[in-house]
Amino acid sequence: MVCKSWKEKLDIYLDGELPDDEMRTFDAHVRTCPSCSADALSRVQMKRAIHISGTRYMPGPEFRRRMQLQIASKPKRSMALEWMFAAVAALVVVAGVLTMGYVENRSTRKHTFSEIADLHVATLASSSPVDVVSTDRHTVKPWFQGKIPFAFNLPELQNTEFTLLGGRVTYLDQTPGAHLIYDVGKHHISVFVFQERSLPARLDKDRVSPKQLTFNMETWSEGGLRYFVIGDTSAANIDSLAKLFKAAS
Repeated sequence: MVCKSWKEKLDIYLDGELPDDEMRTFDAHVRTCPSCSADALSRVQMKRAIHISGTRYMPGPEFRRRMQLQIASKPKRSMALEWMFAAVAALVVVAGVLTMGYVENRSTRKHTFSEIADLHVATLASSSPVDVVSTDRHTVKPWFQGKIPFAFNLPELQNTEFTLLGGRVTYLDQTPGAHLIYDVGKHHISVFVFQERSLPARLDKDRVSPKQLTFNMETWSEGGLRYFVIGDTSAANIDSLAKLFKAAS
């Protein structure tokens, strides 16, 4: 099979573990090969379904309370010891809650960034990446009215190197949002827009570490909306398009 060598590395590609030069080569191949693009889309969908299933059944507060009651110490101690152990336990609980909150939020942020990357890859692998096809922002923006519960502005691209290809409605953890696709050179850039309050994590940092993703990405909050700009182009191009959106909003 012609694509056998490509498909053997497809999972590594989707996990972002290939070297940068191989990632760019793989991106170009997936865009032009119907077989590999369909396989990539299928695996991304399966990956997301597995993740959602894995987080669906989480122990609730009542379960934790029962477990704490079961492991609570029973023997009687002196009042001094009781107060000492109570103080230590309180410190442990506070530290545990703070640590758990930090780790959970960090994990959720990482999951959100991973989902955005998956949406970007899945769209590029799709035979129909956009539902409204137009380079005119005055055509694309009104198309979203009634399809998502918020409005947003698109930047003017005249005298820039960016070209609008179109857009589609997308979902991040069942939250509806807008997905715009732009061209710069031979690269595609995805811009996602969601309502900030509907997202599962606090995404305070504007810039995402390159070590976290295969792609360059910027994210910021403006007017109650959360923006993500992601692509395999240079960080400078990502920053330029992000600045255009910030100016427009």
